Amino acid sequence: MRYLIVLILTLLVQSAAAQNWEDRRVFNPGARMSLRIISSTDTAFFAPLIDAFVAAEPDVSVEYLVTGTTDLNQRFRDAPQSFDITISSAMDLQLKLTNDGYALQLDDIAHPGWAQWRQSLFGFTSEPAVIVLNRAAFNGQPIPRSRQALIEALRARPEAFRDRVGTYDVRQSGLGYLFATQDSRASETFWRLMEVMGGLDARLYCCSGEMINDLTTGRIVVAYNVLGSYAAARAADHDHIEIVMPSDFPTTMMRTALVSRRTKNPQTARRFLAHLVAYQSTETEEAPALPQLQGGEKGAIRGTIALEPALMTYLDRLKRTRFLAEWENALIQK
Repeated sequence: MRYLIVLILTLLVQSAAAQNWEDRRVFNPGARMSLRIISSTDTAFFAPLIDAFVAAEPDVSVEYLVTGTTDLNQRFRDAPQSFDITISSAMDLQLKLTNDGYALQLDDIAHPGWAQWRQSLFGFTSEPAVIVLNRAAFNGQPIPRSRQALIEALRARPEAFRDRVGTYDVRQSGLGYLFATQDSRASETFWRLMEVMGGLDARLYCCSGEMINDLTTGRIVVAYNVLGSYAAARAADHDHIEIVMPSDFPTTMMRTALVSRRTKNPQTARRFLAHLVAYQSTETEEAPALPQLQGGEKGAIRGTIALEPALMTYLDRLKRTRFLAEWENALIQK
């Protein structure tokens, strides 16, 4: 009886652990070596890249685990030996992981200086934050092409947009917090927009995918600061979606990857990261599912968030507390 109880409890714990990921997939199971990757990128976007890697490395299996950016950061900090590679859109959290000594230095990865930090953290995509609209909500009205134009559109017809605008809950989303802090540095327009959205009872989301889901079904008609790559993938199948690159100022993040300093498979992990960088840089008919890195010898494209120590400014506990208090005052008006 005692054995049975222990077995049941063990199975329940294992089941809970298995369900504690947004997604989990094993590529090339049963291979002699394995890599464990924790990532904030949906599996559908990364599967072609991993498939290409295991095709070239048939002795390697890859376990790909998906979770949110904030959760990813905490899980990795709690058990860096449990993962070989982290991939995240939250550049600031990744930079702090690197700065705190969690990343393995890889001196033999050829990469532009502006797209890596200390040969330990590597940016491999360029992805803008965009405004996504349901065209039907703007029927007969001009499509707002800037943040100021969006403010004016929302103020002009508040009943059409009440409870139907969405953005990140920056208290939960690492990427949402990154975009919000960068926007606030660029212009005071960000705070005016947050106040207007707050007055319309804005819906708050953990991630781009959920925002886009609600926008495609009509639950919301405006989604602010959505990842451009996710929006473009969905717009291909939904004609009523309009993607707007704000004309006033762009905010573009680089999705980044690092190899854990505690990895048990440093050579295999290094080969995967080299493959990732090369795959995202290759111009072929089989284009990467994720956007390629944009920039040249002179640097990144305009509006790209820089991989530099200043990126960690808003991770300071006091500054974060103050920013979140101001954000809550603007957006949660109750």
